[in-house]
Amino acid sequence: MPIYMDRHEVPDNIHAEHVAQMHQADMKIQHLYGCKGLTYWCDENRKTAFCLIEAPNKKALQDMHDHAHGAIPHQIIEVDDRLVESFLGRIEDPENTSGTELNVITESAFRFIMVISFDKNPSLFTGTQSVRECAKIIEQVAGPFQGSVVEMSTAGVMLSFATARNAVKAAVSTHAELKKYLENKNTDNIHCTISLSAGSPVTDKDELFGETITLARRMCMAGENCILVTAEVKSLYEDETLEDFPRHGFITTLRMMEIEFLTMLMDYTEQSWNETEFKITDLSKNLGYSKSQLYRKIVSLTGQSPNTFIKKFRLKKALELIESTSQNIAEIAFDTGFNSPSYFSKCFYEAYGILPSAYAKRLAEVD
Repeated sequence: MPIYMDRHEVPDNIHAEHVAQMHQADMKIQHLYGCKGLTYWCDENRKTAFCLIEAPNKKALQDMHDHAHGAIPHQIIEVDDRLVESFLGRIEDPENTSGTELNVITESAFRFIMVISFDKNPSLFTGTQSVRECAKIIEQVAGPFQGSVVEMSTAGVMLSFATARNAVKAAVSTHAELKKYLENKNTDNIHCTISLSAGSPVTDKDELFGETITLARRMCMAGENCILVTAEVKSLYEDETLEDFPRHGFITTLRMMEIEFLTMLMDYTEQSWNETEFKITDLSKNLGYSKSQLYRKIVSLTGQSPNTFIKKFRLKKALELIESTSQNIAEIAFDTGFNSPSYFSKCFYEAYGILPSAYAKRLAEVD
């Protein structure tokens, strides 16, 4: 049976005890709707509650809530219980240590999401092994900061943290350990960029932590070998620790206006990047900037010109296709927005020091 998570906006006059009573009311009549309440999270500060429920469909879940207490959820998404546990640490009620019958849960579902992106140079095939070693280092560093590994691959690592303090401290420690490792290996074939964003598990997207993850991944496009954090993460860190945010040359805080521009830029880029007719003039027109304004904003955010930014984005997509599909180079060239295979090969070689055909052959030999 599917498992769903829903979001409730909690009125000011409703507190954790009331939410616990609602959860208890659900449990009493859940069998009438074929549902099974697994657990919930309640955040009194942000006035939100999230229920994790096994149900035949969304309507059954809504009808159960309506019958039990009348609190209809504002949003419902289907989730993977393994992902829920990775992000939030549990999929059942925590032990009741209060000594009372009512198990009042005051645990927030708000999380700090860290994405560590590996940008490897395929001309140095040892990069794949180095990436695996980097991933192990990240896992070891995150442990003392109670970081939960959600996803790990040769493209990067994603972790979840319950507090701003642990997330930021882990990011700084991870950056230091990865830098030390790469310097000891005397290699420049791996670039590791760390981003931190924060948010709730259910918003307007259909994926668990969808908005937060999307932003964290996109933020990695705005730097290289550094840590990028949202202004919200910085503010929450200072509120939580009552100390100044760490000041290091390798940490950049993206302001809200920069996040908004990055979101617009990536929304349109992800929609149009593989069209061979896609031009920078199309980008400036759709984003509402003149060509010179767009140039300045993209350079300020990413350190790259608009043309270089789009080309790099396409080449990363091409690299992924070479590694994950059996398409030939001509097909990959056109599928990633290049207007000719020869121009694609030229750009790929300039970026990575190896022809795409040679890289594909090297991968095939290893397989």
